[in-house]
Amino acid sequence: MTGASTRVVVVGAGLAGLIAARDVAASGAEVTVLEARDRVGGRMRGVPMSSGVVADGGAAYLGRQHTELLQLVDDHRLDLVSTGMSGESTFLIDDQRTTTASRVPPLDAVALGDLFDRLEDLVETVRPNAPWLTPDADRLDRLSAQRWLVDGIARPDAHTFFPLFLGEMMAADPAAISVLHMAFYLRSGGGLRYLNAFEGGAQQWRIDGGAHLLAEELAEQLGDRVHVNQPVAAIDQDHHGVVVRCVTDTAHRQSEFRADRVIVAVPPLLAQRIDFRPGLSTPRATTATGRGCAIKVHLGYRSPIWREGGLSGWSVSTSGPLLSTVDDSPSDESAGVLTGFVTGAAASAFSALSPAGQRDAALAHVARLFPQLPPPDTCSITDWITEKYSRGCYAALFGPGDWLRLGPTLTEPHGRIHWAGTETSLEYFGLMEGAIRSGRRAAAEVIDAADATTDSSKVLVR
Repeated sequence: MTGASTRVVVVGAGLAGLIAARDVAASGAEVTVLEARDRVGGRMRGVPMSSGVVADGGAAYLGRQHTELLQLVDDHRLDLVSTGMSGESTFLIDDQRTTTASRVPPLDAVALGDLFDRLEDLVETVRPNAPWLTPDADRLDRLSAQRWLVDGIARPDAHTFFPLFLGEMMAADPAAISVLHMAFYLRSGGGLRYLNAFEGGAQQWRIDGGAHLLAEELAEQLGDRVHVNQPVAAIDQDHHGVVVRCVTDTAHRQSEFRADRVIVAVPPLLAQRIDFRPGLSTPRATTATGRGCAIKVHLGYRSPIWREGGLSGWSVSTSGPLLSTVDDSPSDESAGVLTGFVTGAAASAFSALSPAGQRDAALAHVARLFPQLPPPDTCSITDWITEKYSRGCYAALFGPGDWLRLGPTLTEPHGRIHWAGTETSLEYFGLMEGAIRSGRRAAAEVIDAADATTDSSKVLVR
């Protein structure tokens, strides 16, 4: 036990930061959580759809391999909702609409099989505990995923499907990420088939009422240790301790928090903007590091009326904005919630539209996908690309050169400063499970460091 004399500041009240704060507080330390937003949850966000119905504006899905997340759900007595689908899928391929019982787009099966075989062979070569030590890592980290496709696979339908697949799995434009990052992400998440699956896969369940409930439960446990509207601008440290400085309003008034240790649990692009004194020896992000390109569109109906026509609500389109849709309606069918995903290059183009333009484009696309449906009662758009305190979702995208530059020091403390966040997890990188594991690791580092200091003091006293 660290004892109450140890003071720890956690920067960021997303899932990783809240878990780290919970574990450190349980050790007896004095904990303060600083969150830039006016809410907790980070990239977990609830979107009200109708009375008592909330959709997941951010992170949403989980599967059996996500053991830490499942334990957390159980600890807080939350319920899971199956994402199992019945009914036909809808496909809009080159503006041709078809429906079929299969979830696989009506593209050349040989081309898709060859693509998946090549991806699986590549994924198997990655060292998940140290991707920068993967055989041929230097070449794989310099090569973009798009160039890998162009150089190695000729079939046109594989080229059509590849950006849709990476958009769904990683919210990535293939041109913006390295092959090493793509292969590591898929390996870290349990393999591409597990990540891509609903039944028995990483998308088997969602949390009833929304994943944001986990963050709210954790924050309630922490009570007045959590401070919102506290964007961190600078962190100074010396051999006496750490001072965390926040800019609290437009008048640039500052507040200060003193600590013995700090856990920074924000995405790399945000961590890179903090003024560290002394400065970081290795950056948290580079000019190649990108924002996860994800925008979620939630369409609300009186009930899941597409089911009446034998449709599952699942769709895939080869052109935007909604590259896929899924039925996220509550289990009691008290409302219909159709979630659309705008990812990759399509997300960047969609994000540049005005709010009215985004809504019009989304509704026009849904009308092409499901012409039998009436206009939705509500339309909510969560644009993570422009979100000031996220800078993308699902996770940061490691571009060419990033893993060799950033990977070896990803979790290495900077003096009294420790790192958390799903991008610092070599297990389930980019997922809620990864965020939890990173928070627990960072908390253990802080507790161990405090215990070592205490033991050293006892020796000196003797």
